[in-house]
Amino acid sequence: MKEFDGIVVGGGPAGMFAAITAAELGQRVLLLERNDRLGRKLLITGKGRCNVTNDCSAQDVLQNTPRNGRFLYSAMTAFPPERTKAFFESHGCPLKTERGNRVFPVSDKAVSVLDCLRRELRRQNVTLRTGRAEKLLTSEGRVIGVRTGEESVFADWVILATGGASYPATGSTGDGYRLAGEMGHTIVPPEGSLVPLETIGPDCPDMQGLSLRNVGVKLLSAKGKVLYKDFGELLFTHFGVSGPTVLSASCHLKGEGCRLVLDLKPALDEGKLDSRIQRDLSLYCNRSMENALTDLLPRSMIPVVLRRLGVAPESQANSFSKQSRHALVELLKAFPIEIAGKRPVSEAIITSGGVKVSEIDPKTMASKKAPGLYFAGEIMDCDAYTGGFNLQIAWATAYAAGTAAAKSAIDKTDNLY
Repeated sequence: MKEFDGIVVGGGPAGMFAAITAAELGQRVLLLERNDRLGRKLLITGKGRCNVTNDCSAQDVLQNTPRNGRFLYSAMTAFPPERTKAFFESHGCPLKTERGNRVFPVSDKAVSVLDCLRRELRRQNVTLRTGRAEKLLTSEGRVIGVRTGEESVFADWVILATGGASYPATGSTGDGYRLAGEMGHTIVPPEGSLVPLETIGPDCPDMQGLSLRNVGVKLLSAKGKVLYKDFGELLFTHFGVSGPTVLSASCHLKGEGCRLVLDLKPALDEGKLDSRIQRDLSLYCNRSMENALTDLLPRSMIPVVLRRLGVAPESQANSFSKQSRHALVELLKAFPIEIAGKRPVSEAIITSGGVKVSEIDPKTMASKKAPGLYFAGEIMDCDAYTGGFNLQIAWATAYAAGTAAAKSAIDKTDNLY
């Protein structure tokens, strides 16, 4: 007799939730995690606060999933954000909704979410073991268990929820890609998504540490096509740019020659901005240009802007020409930043790429290559913007996989009698 009905590989949010879902349906579940504790990546999401989901409809989640959102339709319809909220609030983790419909625990601590999942794992008698899944066991093409370094564990089904390739220190080292590949699955090469961008030239490093709150952001292709547009926060760093708008833009980065174009004064049209600049120049007419623009721009940005205009910082404001003023207006409304590329995938919040979704049943998350194998979470090739959408994908696909795996085992047992 098998010790377990099913095995979930990976103790992140998708793995824990898949294990809970299957156990609630009466399955004896083993949760196998290579780290010495569960949910290490979960603890650092949302800057340690854990953006659990987004308080929106299932359709809104799909619209915020630029990569293979259509694949998630069935899973997201069956387990939308309202069910995620209901689960956590009914299991002792009260939630609150903030700007952008982002949902966080009331405690503002990711550990509250993790503790909720741990309690439910215990309540459902899910067995936890520390170990690495080295190989999937098969018989006549069907997955029948997992071999670790210490033992072979047999079961009716296996769910791979090993995450992607981002934040490898938390355990996301790509093991799941190898295991799925050995079962005949195509792995779309993983790369960073929701990742900071490296830029060309000294301007961004010269503004390192400067955070802009209300800025318009466009990502343009080498041919000038708008690939993505957003409004919100942006941060200049020693390597380039980061912040929520940049992370979302990174999902759409295609090829070389892309650039960001910032509207630094989105509340003002060109005419009003020109009038504003004229007023400042008149008020500070006897000051140097680097001091005359302090009401208009953050101090660390002024040298960069003047350098782009070819204006000496020490030049007098009363000598600033009409032509230069018009050039300043144009620059502030369309401030270009050349993109060198993405930061390494190890620094990404989420991974783009993974198991090809056309090889997975969208209703059950079951493998079309190997019966008995299921997937949940970031291991699959679909990713979304910031705002709780990626964790919502984890909960929904985990629920689909856990439910389908359990029912397949139950149906198999019923057919024996």
